[in-house]
Amino acid sequence: MSDGTLHLPAAASLRRPLVLGPGARRAVILALLAAGWELYARWLGNSLLLPTFLETLGALWSETLNGELPQRVWASLEVLLTGYAIGIVLAAVITALAVLNRWGESLLSLLTSMFNPLPAIALLPIALLWFGIGSSSLVFVIVHAVLWPLALACHAGFRAVPPTLRMAGRNIGLSGPSYVFALLVPAALPSILSGLRLGWAFAWRTLIAAEMVFGASARSGGLGWFIFTNRAQLETANVFAGLLTVILIGLAVETLVFATLNRVTVRRWGQES
Repeated sequence: MSDGTLHLPAAASLRRPLVLGPGARRAVILALLAAGWELYARWLGNSLLLPTFLETLGALWSETLNGELPQRVWASLEVLLTGYAIGIVLAAVITALAVLNRWGESLLSLLTSMFNPLPAIALLPIALLWFGIGSSSLVFVIVHAVLWPLALACHAGFRAVPPTLRMAGRNIGLSGPSYVFALLVPAALPSILSGLRLGWAFAWRTLIAAEMVFGASARSGGLGWFIFTNRAQLETANVFAGLLTVILIGLAVETLVFATLNRVTVRRWGQES
């Protein structure tokens, strides 16, 4: 009986499932998706319709070495960051007005009801008419894609701040911009980060779609233009290399930027639900 008791922990440890961290689980899932892609493409046997994962990696490496892909990526990111920054500033101004003034709240409610359901791509004809073919038109549609979901997320976060915390801020003399940025912004940070994530995703998708419609020119066009021109030339491996680049940039931003911000602010401050 004593022998059986001594062997129980060892037997239990053998039956204990292997627990992987979030990063390891994501790596396993990505590896399985890549393997499924490779196997299905080999079974299909038509590189014009679907190149294999290895062929796509080869095209990605080749276009990176010759400088074409980095140039397109930089052109897209330059426009994207400009529009994203402008959208953040405008969302901050409109949301601050909404929490400080009833007229500002009515303005935000009306504008978001009007423009938030409007797809940014639908504004492409107006952007072309006003700004012509170029980066200004792209920035315009990106600002529209970022502004409204971010403003709504910030306003919802501000409204969720407990009344007692608001009263405490008023009692210590906070008012105007100091009331917004010293009290409401830290308290509503989880909602603000969610809005920033959503705005980034909308901006990234809008930019790629807009560049596929008009890419400024073959010299200054971005990643969407790279995908479009290679599709027209039936360079399917390059098309998938461009799509894979879009995915990799999205994963990098989510992992290195937003996850880090969430870890050093929301999680550290105990605001994570």
